[in-house]
Amino acid sequence: MAGGNERASTYTAASGESVGRNGDQKRNLWTSMLESVASGKKLPEKNILVLGGTPESQREFLESLSGTTARRSFDRQKMPPIANNFALGYTYYDVLDADQEDTLARVSLYLLSQPSTEFAPLVSPLLTAETVPNTTLVILLDWSQPHLWLRQLWNWIQVLEQVMSHVKAEARNEMEEVMASWKERGRGGATINLDGTPSTTGTTGDGDGLLPLGPGEWTEPLGLPLSVVCQNAQKMEFLEKSMGWKEPDFDTVLQYLRTVLLRHGASLIYTSQNTTSQLPVLLHSTLGITSLLKRQPLKHNVIDRDKIVVAPNWDSWGKIRILGGTFDAELVSSGWEEDIKLPAGSKIPTMEDDGAIAQYEYWCRDPHSGGLAVVESAMGDGSAVGVESEDPQEFFERQLKILEAFRSKAPEKATENTVSTGARRSDPADEKSVNDHIGPVQFNMGGIQVDADDMLQRLKDRNARVASSGPDESDDENPVSNMAKEIDTEQLQNFFSGLMNRTAGSMDGPRS
Repeated sequence: MAGGNERASTYTAASGESVGRNGDQKRNLWTSMLESVASGKKLPEKNILVLGGTPESQREFLESLSGTTARRSFDRQKMPPIANNFALGYTYYDVLDADQEDTLARVSLYLLSQPSTEFAPLVSPLLTAETVPNTTLVILLDWSQPHLWLRQLWNWIQVLEQVMSHVKAEARNEMEEVMASWKERGRGGATINLDGTPSTTGTTGDGDGLLPLGPGEWTEPLGLPLSVVCQNAQKMEFLEKSMGWKEPDFDTVLQYLRTVLLRHGASLIYTSQNTTSQLPVLLHSTLGITSLLKRQPLKHNVIDRDKIVVAPNWDSWGKIRILGGTFDAELVSSGWEEDIKLPAGSKIPTMEDDGAIAQYEYWCRDPHSGGLAVVESAMGDGSAVGVESEDPQEFFERQLKILEAFRSKAPEKATENTVSTGARRSDPADEKSVNDHIGPVQFNMGGIQVDADDMLQRLKDRNARVASSGPDESDDENPVSNMAKEIDTEQLQNFFSGLMNRTAGSMDGPRS
């Protein structure tokens, strides 16, 4: 019995925790190995706060950001749903490596469509000291409303300022450190690339040649890196063909955006449904997601008007002025500074204010107004000039019901109106007045100009005279009919019979 008990206790100690030399219990080797493997399999979590757009445009943004990855991994896992119809939406996607096998990170997207400060308490809990280094901002704009872009940016910056007021002190301190690092990230001579990896200059110890900040650059940091995405760039062709936009007009819009975003250290990119873009490369590098197999560098592009890519810390006033025109970058930058200094909840800047929004909207007209109306009315409520019309078929259907109800209520009145209308149509006085107004009708018959009214009148008089005359008068007036009555039919028959007999006899005789 004693041996059995000792054997059981030895087995238990071997399968669980062993006793060391000093009497301390050691952890099981398998437990530590499993915990290390589990910690190694944890995916890096990144966050994107998407502001603006509609639920449909937000879906398009997600498809362009993770479309290739989602399609290739569809067989392995089901696509997560997108809940963005009410208030703060949410969805996520996994970023796969170049071989589509290893998962690099999981990106969570928080979607907000309406720029209302009432949603600030929903967004502020997402920004903590742990999540701030792994979070970026995205503002969606659409080429169907280029005249509202600066106003929309101003609205979202007002919302972000309200959000920052609800963030805790630890998170704000972390934001300051993040913005300090982003001022050097990806800049010429910096030790860190845009994606957070060490640069060549940093590894060689030549990092003292960092380019200084230019005028109007990083003067208003938002606490998080910002990327502005202008969707549906294919509509630029419609503006050019139908609305009379020229190449300098598209350049001016780009100059306004680049000058305004330069103050916040933001990036800019145009996306289109027809072509692929560098949107995944831009946002993934901003979040620090890099491929272990194949690194895709971000290439700036300010030449192709529908493929614009402006990376953070690349732009400057000098590069903006290269586009030409009469654009004043310094004036627009100072005007934008005045606009964003307005306190949260203040009135939207109008045409009367001396700011960047007023300058932009004075220059850029609503493309759907034909150049006659200003982009947005200068009324206090900021309501747009244009209104949406209803479907014509729905309008006709509603009017038909109204007419049928009116007809059923007043049938007698409709009958009286019909009778009176018929009486008016048969009134000879009205007909005579119409004929007098038209005048005589004439036409050419065999080279002779004939008056139709006069001929009709003569025919009427003749028929009336024939109808009123007696039978004697008619016989005297028609001698041909009297002659036909006096001719004897028997004599005519004998005459033609004689002619036939004479002809037959001459044909039977001999030839002379």
